[in-house]
Amino acid sequence: MTMPFAEVIGDPISQSKSPAIHRFWLEKLGIEADYRASRVSEADVADYLAERQADPDWRGCNVTMPLKQKVQPHLSSVEEPATSIGAVNTIYPAFDRLLAGTNTDAAGFLEPLTKHLQAPHLFRMARILGAGGAARAIAHALARENFTLVIAARRLEQAADLIASLPQTTQHHAVSLDHFAQTTDFAFDDRQGLLDLVINASPLGMRGKSPLVFDWSHAPPGAIAYDIVTDPLETDFLRAAREAGHETIDGLAMLIGQAAEAFRLFFGSPPPRQHDDELRALLTA
Repeated sequence: MTMPFAEVIGDPISQSKSPAIHRFWLEKLGIEADYRASRVSEADVADYLAERQADPDWRGCNVTMPLKQKVQPHLSSVEEPATSIGAVNTIYPAFDRLLAGTNTDAAGFLEPLTKHLQAPHLFRMARILGAGGAARAIAHALARENFTLVIAARRLEQAADLIASLPQTTQHHAVSLDHFAQTTDFAFDDRQGLLDLVINASPLGMRGKSPLVFDWSHAPPGAIAYDIVTDPLETDFLRAAREAGHETIDGLAMLIGQAAEAFRLFFGSPPPRQHDDELRALLTA
């Protein structure tokens, strides 16, 4: 007997926590469906989507590295904010099973910042470390929330290209990632009424990747440290931020937030977020 299912695709994919998240919610809601992980290479994208589109049990997929831009030519439509961001992380069969792509990373990233964003500020600034697919979603989300952005990348032209894609509501800045590696004696002004973020939106610091070198003398007093890396969950970046007295947000916050948006599209029901503490315990066991 078959049942409805959704999945996450990418290459590699075995490390993904998405199946555990969606299966947890499906069980809590008593929905007879499944969520899987499927390894799909760049060369296999077209065949994969054609096969899944023809499967009436398939409810859609989340898309991870390196496919967020590769899938777009094979979709019937790309919705906002994916169009502006230039990256798709969620695909679902819409009317007549035509494939639609969207992006839930932006909403997922903003979710744990909701209380901060509801307050008025004289000025908002975010230092974003990285300029890849996840950084694009984060930068577009923050630009719409009236942040001035400093985008730091190992390749300066990549940071500049990202800035050029943003809605020009304010002036943004591109710098080399090395800029933040050395200690600074910059004297920050009074941050009362300001909102400052320092975000690792790169794979640096992830298990098996190069370390992220960031000196916390570059962070204004009261800045919030946000790392989207989920393995390990307690990164050196967050540990050093906490030791320097900063509030921290870990990668599970964004991962669960973006999954919640996708779950609604796949299974037609909001996930039971009252169980987030239990879900976090499951994911970190």
